[in-house]
Amino acid sequence: MSVCVVSCSVLKGELLQLRAEGKLDAELVFVSKNFHVDYAQLESNLRRMLEHTKRRFNGRIVLVYGELCLGQSGEMEQLARELGVVRVNALNCIDCQLGGRGRALEADPEQDLMFMGPGMVEFFADMKRNLLQQGMDETAFRELFSGIKGLVLLDTCGNKAKLLEDLSALGMGLEVIEVREVGLGGVLRVVLDAIERG
Repeated sequence: MSVCVVSCSVLKGELLQLRAEGKLDAELVFVSKNFHVDYAQLESNLRRMLEHTKRRFNGRIVLVYGELCLGQSGEMEQLARELGVVRVNALNCIDCQLGGRGRALEADPEQDLMFMGPGMVEFFADMKRNLLQQGMDETAFRELFSGIKGLVLLDTCGNKAKLLEDLSALGMGLEVIEVREVGLGGVLRVVLDAIERG
């Protein structure tokens, strides 16, 4: 059966690379990661994209969004059930990159680290640009991350040097305390698991 993966664009690089390597045979549809700043806007756009995909696609639809991406009360799972699609078993995009099933909580039990993969680095670069255009200064931007102990960079696509350079340019004021070369296996695992459950 053919498969269509509807995903947050924060995982676009990983999913495109998996398909290019022949490890994922699926149509890919991406919803902008920049909707994440507003749950209502994300839900509206995601609902519209899923309804459109269901009308035009006659196969299995896999939703690559985490349990917490629409809120803390099961909103994403409810949306998936309502629209009849199967969702990955993961909390968020970081959990997908680590292989799902709550591994992000195991990796950061104190919840004082910021894990970032390539898509999240891009997300925060876009966010910073928008905030500076709205009048925020560099100091106020760095203050947004003041409660965080440090960064853990997840190198999923094999471009660690570029990610470190982009993070440095971002100026978050956080030290990169670890680089984990996790590769694409985690994302592939959660997507294949969802396809099998679908």
